[in-house]
Amino acid sequence: MHPLDRPVWNSLSSGWAALAQGDERARRLDPLHGPFGAVADDAPDSLAALATLVPADGELWMIGPDALTPPPGVSVIRTAMLAQMVAPSIIPATMPPSAWVPLDESDAADMLDLALLTKPGPFRSHTHRLGRFIGVREEGRLVAMAGERMRLPGFTEVSGVCTHPDWRGRGLAGALMRVVAQAMLDRGETPFLHAYAAHDKTIALYRSLGFEVRAELPMMVVARPSQ
Repeated sequence: MHPLDRPVWNSLSSGWAALAQGDERARRLDPLHGPFGAVADDAPDSLAALATLVPADGELWMIGPDALTPPPGVSVIRTAMLAQMVAPSIIPATMPPSAWVPLDESDAADMLDLALLTKPGPFRSHTHRLGRFIGVREEGRLVAMAGERMRLPGFTEVSGVCTHPDWRGRGLAGALMRVVAQAMLDRGETPFLHAYAAHDKTIALYRSLGFEVRAELPMMVVARPSQ
């Protein structure tokens, strides 16, 4: 099995290990950093262990084989098929370094606001701490960003890619993705990302940057049943 076939479990067992909660049967990422969880296998006790990790007031996201069978006693909120894409190389960036800025803890509130507005995927109060993020500011306002999320040996995920609606159509997201992905390649890592398989235009954009579809993986979002 390819390491990216189970990206959440392998991240929780390596690059995210310090932020993982659970045990050898099931693990989840610290909820402040993200809603992801996974099981070691499809054994009943592993699924039961994952059920205990579903937050009482939030969701748990699973990707890959983990998303085929819901843990016992939870409600399935939604399912989807994801296109997992990798980039053996990246079309060179056209954005000069002076056009973007590194983002850090002082930018956390602006990053969360932009993510909540544009909904690039699950983004929590500490998601920005999972890796390097860069962005574009216009008159002090953060209008676009891109960064890193899942981490496992040899692979890092490009994520948190979003642009404020008033600044779309300028190629900012694609340009930032090129910078982020090229930095991964320079470190000897392969960039990867996830997109909804039904979003043809999004996948076409990522192909134009150098990404190619490696696999399609199921996704499942679960929560505790409402009382």
